[in-house]
Formats: sequence, structure tokens, C-alpha cells
Amino acid sequence: MVLLIDANIILDVLMNRQEFVKDSSMIWKLCETEQLKGYISTLSFANIMYIMRKELDPDKIEEVFRKLNLIFEFADFSKPVLEKAVEMNWKDFEDAVQSATAEQIHADYIITRNVRDFAKSKVIAFTPSELLSRI
Repeated sequence: MVLLIDANIILDVLMNRQEFVKDSSMIWKLCETEQLKGYISTLSFANIMYIMRKELDPDKIEEVFRKLNLIFEFADFSKPVLEKAVEMNWKDFEDAVQSATAEQIHADYIITRNVRDFAKSKVIAFTPSELLSRI
């Protein structure tokens, strides 16, 4: 099963967000043990680093990248993805980029805590707990 993992799921674990970390960590673990194939868009990685910039020095940023790279694949933010996202004409462009990226990598699902944001997506979005209850 191929998943596009949204930034909020990655941040749940990196920032130890108590109410979400358990299920998000399980998604990580399933990807780490290769039971699921997890992708993160390069746009998400940039956003994650932007959010965490006050907590991380350059060495820590490199460490986070290397750890994520061991567990997940990075999906490029390419011109075709950009064009597709623009054509989608969604209110939230970043969500359109995520949806277009999910299509490009042939993801089965998008894993996010903001399922409503992907109501128009061709790739179905689930929360971590919703996915875990299905597998």
C-alpha cells in the first residue's frame, strides 16, 4: 500500500504532539518496517523545517532529513505536479499540491489529520486512526 504522508503527521511525531503521536507513530513504524510504502512531498519537508526552524539548528535539520529519508521516500515537487495543482483551482493551493503529488506517485491514500481539506482529491484521505482500523 502506497501512502502520501501529510506534514501534520510527520510533525505529530517530531514534536511529540500528545493527542496524536500514538497513531502517527504507528504509521511511521509501518513504513519503517516496509509494511507500507510512505512518501513525503518535498514541499512538506520544506514546510516542516519552516515550522520547526526555531527549534532546530542546521545540524539538527540535516539529522531530521536523514532519519526521514531512511523511513520515507521523498516525492518531487515538479512542474507537472505544479501544473496539476494549479488546474485543480482549490481554495488551498498547498492541499492541491499534496493531492497532485499523491496522484503522481500513484498513492492509494493520503494520510492527514485534515481529511476535509482533501474532499475533492482523486486520492482518498484518511486520518492515521482511520487507516489503522482498515489494515
